[in-house]
Amino acid sequence: MARVLTPRAEDFPRWYQDLIAKAQLADNGPVRGTMVIRPAGYSIWERMQAEMDARIKVAGAENAYFPLFIPESYLKREAEHVEGFSPELAVVTHAGGKQLAEPVVVRPTSETVIGEFMAKWVDSYRDLPLLLNQWANVVRWELRPRTFLRTSEFLWQEGHTAHADEADARAYARRILHEVYEDFMVGVLGIPVVVGRKTGRERFAGATNTMTLEGMMGDGKALQMGTSHELGQNFAKAFDISFSGRGGGKELAWTTSWGTSTRMLGGLIMAHGDDNGLRVPPKLAPIQAYLMVVKAGEGVAEAAASLRDGLRDAGVRVGLDDRVDTPFGRRAVDAELKGYPVRVELGPRDLAAGNAVIVRRVTSAKTVVPLANVVAEVTAALEADQKALHDEALAFRESRTVEVSSLADAIEAAQTGWARVPWSAVGPQGETEANGKAVTVRCLVRPDGSVPDSEDEPGLVAILARSY
Repeated sequence: MARVLTPRAEDFPRWYQDLIAKAQLADNGPVRGTMVIRPAGYSIWERMQAEMDARIKVAGAENAYFPLFIPESYLKREAEHVEGFSPELAVVTHAGGKQLAEPVVVRPTSETVIGEFMAKWVDSYRDLPLLLNQWANVVRWELRPRTFLRTSEFLWQEGHTAHADEADARAYARRILHEVYEDFMVGVLGIPVVVGRKTGRERFAGATNTMTLEGMMGDGKALQMGTSHELGQNFAKAFDISFSGRGGGKELAWTTSWGTSTRMLGGLIMAHGDDNGLRVPPKLAPIQAYLMVVKAGEGVAEAAASLRDGLRDAGVRVGLDDRVDTPFGRRAVDAELKGYPVRVELGPRDLAAGNAVIVRRVTSAKTVVPLANVVAEVTAALEADQKALHDEALAFRESRTVEVSSLADAIEAAQTGWARVPWSAVGPQGETEANGKAVTVRCLVRPDGSVPDSEDEPGLVAILARSY
């Protein structure tokens, strides 16, 4: 059989694009840098949304929606913010056949417009904290687009909060970082992430602190999977987000913002995919068990329907493929490409013997199982393979991460993986040198792996890598 995908080891970028196309995850949009997310890809994004949205709500934030168009003057109120986004902005100057009195920006992020309304909604300390989240699209004009990873328009969630004091804002930014993002990425995506603090050079425009979650991809490069920012009082000053404090005086709020995007779909592909296609972690998979009728025969359709119902009753998300007019081999390859965690194959011979065949995507193991045991075997396989994907990704990251003591060694190690090096051996000057060689400081961590409160803490470790 001719190979369907370019092997990862031969050409990783080509493999990535092949997989997206052959697994029918997305297509290029008609405008350069845009993408069409196909049903197979969008169903995975919907599962990501559902899992994160539930965690965001547990953290107390409520969903809202804010406009796509933002007055240009809003962005100009926070100088560092507009400077950071200027090269990426899409600006509308004409509408309705006329030139606009004031240009409007297609939102690159919503700190400014949400800040405007926080100022209207917050009057007293009793109104705080104000915890908001929105699921939306944003536009950042991308010069070198890559499906899911860098596109001019993408989907995301962005949280924005206002607090009465710095300590509360800081604690909430960290709560989102760990209880929402890290918990989701490790526990559902099965991607072990390093959680750390960005350097001043890498900090979000207008923030006082940016914290990040970095995942290692299958080629050893890093992908920023999500970020949580402390904004201090910068946006509160720009938009007058003030309130009457407990003592009656006027005080400025402390704000945060945090977000993840469809970039995680790219991360899912690159962290877990193999030469046969996507491998979707069972907890995330829209279809966990894919029931395939191999060939038509007496009683096969009825037996397949019974298995489907039994799996559904056990809480398994099931798909049924009874397209017996399409060759089974072609359907099996398609199922591999789309990464369904478990396939259950049933044909006339299997039914006559009282069995079904279970195929596990992660291990490629193929097992003949009595029909009465299918539900138990599938649920056990799903649990085991969720852990197996995470453990495999963790082992890969550890094998590609080296401890070094100098900047030169860190830059060399970053050509094939990640380097852990004392931040004191790098510093801002070394960071500039590394950037000139396409290597960045992904984050700073304490020796025990926790997130530092400042980049000036003694003993910090810098993670250096090439990145997407």
